[in-house]
Amino acid sequence: MTERVTIIGGGLAGSEAAYQAVKRGCKATILEMKPVRFSPAHTMEGLAELVCSNSLKSESLENASGVLKEEMRVCGSLIIKAAEASRVPAGNALAVDRKAFSDYVTGALADAGVEIERREVTDIPEARPLVIATGPLTSEPLAGAIGGLISSSNLYFYDAVAPIVYKDSIDMDRAFMASRYGKGGDDYINCPLDEDEYRRFVEALLAAEMVKPREFEEMKCFEGCMPVEAMARRGPDTLMFGPMKPVGLVDPRTGKRPYAAVQLRRENIEGTLYNIVGFQTRMTFPEQRRVLGLIPGLERAEFARFGKLHRNSYIDSPRLLTPAQSLRTDGALFFAGQITGVEGYCESAASGLLAGINACRRSRGQSPVCPPPTTVMGALVRHISSERDSAFTPMNANFGLLPPLKGRDRRERLARRAIEDMRAWVDGGFKFLETSA
Repeated sequence: MTERVTIIGGGLAGSEAAYQAVKRGCKATILEMKPVRFSPAHTMEGLAELVCSNSLKSESLENASGVLKEEMRVCGSLIIKAAEASRVPAGNALAVDRKAFSDYVTGALADAGVEIERREVTDIPEARPLVIATGPLTSEPLAGAIGGLISSSNLYFYDAVAPIVYKDSIDMDRAFMASRYGKGGDDYINCPLDEDEYRRFVEALLAAEMVKPREFEEMKCFEGCMPVEAMARRGPDTLMFGPMKPVGLVDPRTGKRPYAAVQLRRENIEGTLYNIVGFQTRMTFPEQRRVLGLIPGLERAEFARFGKLHRNSYIDSPRLLTPAQSLRTDGALFFAGQITGVEGYCESAASGLLAGINACRRSRGQSPVCPPPTTVMGALVRHISSERDSAFTPMNANFGLLPPLKGRDRRERLARRAIEDMRAWVDGGFKFLETSA
């Protein structure tokens, strides 16, 4: 009899978990509520839909995000394969055509024999091993069931998605193509602003009407997805050090660096859609059209999608989970993805990767495993599963999670050590770092 792993949720984490399970000879079933029901932010019927952005961040090994991608390649990640097959130009970043990406993942899982049941799950199934990978937009009925299971109220924060505009509606007489410091080709559309234009924009942004959260919900935003208007409230020049920073750019019309700049990144392979980088927002739709129209080059922009605000839920993982991502009270029940408090596309997929491996191992009576703490993946899952006195908030991959190294070229050596240790872990069949979890 072939062991079976059941996964709730067909997002990045759930898709990766199912793929890793079937790669190891287990059967896998994904329970996905689309298209029976859509969350407030999802629109596609396919699996692994990217909501907030089409970028999986940098591939450079100078930062932890790039190192994590390389670690996932070593592990045979489906999400990385799909991203590479559907990528669009974005400098050093790994950005994708969202539909092509989703189609690749959906097709690959079907080809691998993963069963996909399209129905909404409102209670915790009895099936074990079970991976809950319902993401930050877990439906209210299932969130309630999870809350009852863990005897804890869900933590939550708000996330916002950036607007997308049609390229042919951008005034390229005002905007120009370039990447910062000329890295990666002229992949971004850049809208330069002088000081007066910048001040007018910030003033309008701060005065714009916002979509208000429901009264019973506390407003709490993760820094990596902070709405642009929330950043602007921190000070009049905050945006110049964030999404509107002009460094590394030269306006070809003037030969000088602009006072501020807004970048747009290609959203699809055809290059017909571009998203406004870092401009997640809570503005109402009419206000988005008005305020963003103050940006040079976007005066007549047509929006394929306005920015939106939605609730993101996550559990108190340090109190609840082991490094293998199973519940401390139920070793056959795993959580994966953003619901655990990892933040970011690749982080979520990496979480699913480990949960899929361990769920399959659990079905065979094998001990759970966790990558070395010197790897980005291993450090990240240990961070979310380590008890602490301070409040738990979502976390991206970053070098600060790794055991430190001293001396010159520290980041280069951290990256090299992480990748080498991940290769050793995989090549060793996960045996030398089995966790007692």
